Amino acid sequence: MAASTWSAFTKGLDQHDLALIRHYRDVCRALPGAEERVHTSQVQYARKRIFTSAYVKSHYLEIGLELLRTAEHPKLRTSFASSKKVTMHRITLRELDQFDDALVDLLRESCETVGPGLR
Repeated sequence: MAASTWSAFTKGLDQHDLALIRHYRDVCRALPGAEERVHTSQVQYARKRIFTSAYVKSHYLEIGLELLRTAEHPKLRTSFASSKKVTMHRITLRELDQFDDALVDLLRESCETVGPGLR
């Protein structure tokens, strides 16, 4: 994946899409120890290990987040094992108000449990 800049990654997004991805960014950047990695097609957040990533497609914010369990969320599209211990969750949001406290809690959990890396 090619490294990029935030400006290049978000170039061409309309105000609605930009608000969605910016809110995701603000939440992730506030997580303790989270490092931002911007690529041409997505933005990722990691500590030692990537724990979440997102991109905008067709005016939807597509979020992937990894947990050590299978979680529920009203906007959960799918979940699947990405390793023996980790489950990838795909969450799709259309509106900013769908980015609820439950999603923030899942991102925090992902940062705390998967972000440090697994043994």
